[in-house]
Amino acid sequence: MKRILPALALAAAVAAGCGSPTQADRVVYGLTLAPSGIDPHVNASSELGIPLTSVYDTLVYQDPQTGEFVPGLADRWEISTDGQVYTFTLRRGVTFHDGTAFDAEAVVFNLDRVTSPELASQKARFMLGPYEGAVAIDEYTVEVRLSEPFAPLLNSLSQVYLGMASPAAVERWGDQYQLHQVGSGPFTFDEYTPGDRLLLRRNPDYAWGPSVYEHGKAQVSEIEFRFFTDPATRSPALETGEADIMGEIPPQDGARLEADPDFRTEPVAIPGSALVFFANTTRPTLDDAKVRQALIYGTDRASIISAIFRDTSPVAFGPLAAATFGYDPAVEEAYPYDPARAGALLEAAGWRDDDHDGTRERGAERLVLDVFLMGWGHMPEVGQLLAAQWSDLGIEVNTRVVSYPEALALAKDGEHHLIPFTLFGSDPDILRTFFHSQAGFNWSKVDDDQLDRWLVMAARSSDRAERAELYGQVQRRVMELALVIPIRDYVNLNGISTRVSGLRYDAQGWFPWLIDVTLTP
Repeated sequence: MKRILPALALAAAVAAGCGSPTQADRVVYGLTLAPSGIDPHVNASSELGIPLTSVYDTLVYQDPQTGEFVPGLADRWEISTDGQVYTFTLRRGVTFHDGTAFDAEAVVFNLDRVTSPELASQKARFMLGPYEGAVAIDEYTVEVRLSEPFAPLLNSLSQVYLGMASPAAVERWGDQYQLHQVGSGPFTFDEYTPGDRLLLRRNPDYAWGPSVYEHGKAQVSEIEFRFFTDPATRSPALETGEADIMGEIPPQDGARLEADPDFRTEPVAIPGSALVFFANTTRPTLDDAKVRQALIYGTDRASIISAIFRDTSPVAFGPLAAATFGYDPAVEEAYPYDPARAGALLEAAGWRDDDHDGTRERGAERLVLDVFLMGWGHMPEVGQLLAAQWSDLGIEVNTRVVSYPEALALAKDGEHHLIPFTLFGSDPDILRTFFHSQAGFNWSKVDDDQLDRWLVMAARSSDRAERAELYGQVQRRVMELALVIPIRDYVNLNGISTRVSGLRYDAQGWFPWLIDVTLTP
């Protein structure tokens, strides 16, 4: 298939000047969501990080192969014995794209901005955990102080949401900063038209990249991001040459692209929570662990993955995706698909179908479950297959598709029997978000002293092996209590032109390191 540079892209390249990039010097990257805001300190979408990881540098970076943290804008760091003070020695000679020098005061400015109540950060401020403040000790030394130990801090500081912005640019642009962002990364933020396109240009002065990058400078001069919010348009955009890279290709399109020599697909495992259905343990029917266990035994996850995701996603076995540090393979043995065992558990819980009408009863009560589904991530299709599988067990399922705000309200009030969710993140502390008794997303309504104790201990421990063991205990306990029905581990299926080489993703799975991307004509 012959590639043709689209007229719009060519016009933009000519208008941009700087040598008018050629087809071998310019990448078009398809985004699948047009977020309402893209300031990483303010907003929370994963989509914003796809372009902005190339605009901002972070204090540390995480090696996706080893999970270890390596120097970024910080050359080195020390952690106090009580785990409450992180002292960072900063790299010298770094400048932001506007010429502002990077130093300890810039770090303090950024962290003060993130934690300012006026900013109303949706994600970044929470990633800092029990943050108390930052102090510039000298020009290139900064202390970050916590009220208690918080092991995920380095993980948080490695992500774009806590990337370092130019203080001068933030102060100049104020509430318009998201349209004029200035970092110190390998690309500069050149132009942004919300809902239309975002243009990055190579930073010719970049000379302080981390060891996880393969090149010292960007290999292409421009990257244009366009929005393809309709899944049906994504693969055609690749095939017609509108885009070189496209995220979240519909699973049914993957085989077609793989059969075309001009394209390839690259599935990237996303760490964090698996896609699970939270079982409300406080609502009658599911307040019985036998019924919750029966639902897991009675769920044919492999057939769901095959039918909906065309086997592009792994089956989930517990609350944590297998790509996440601390994942415990022991959960894989807990609940094999066994509808006979599911039926026996329902019988033991008193649910029988004595009148043979297809739905189990206990006395005068019918076995009916209310399941609320969000409209994204193929959740309606998953819900439809679950309803069919559970119907075979004698369970009647009422499903309703709701908006995300409505889902939050329903789950908070406990009006659900079951509701799905998934959340991304490379630190297993994400489990605390769901299974601590005081967690905001405690949608299973669990109140378990063991879980609370293990989750707090793991968040405070600086010992990686100890953390892994504690999170393993959490995962096994979650499945012992049958708090969730696991479905699949999330995978971002990327469609990529074979002209593109060197594309790699960071430890979060979503964010590409575009500095290393090259193109052939």
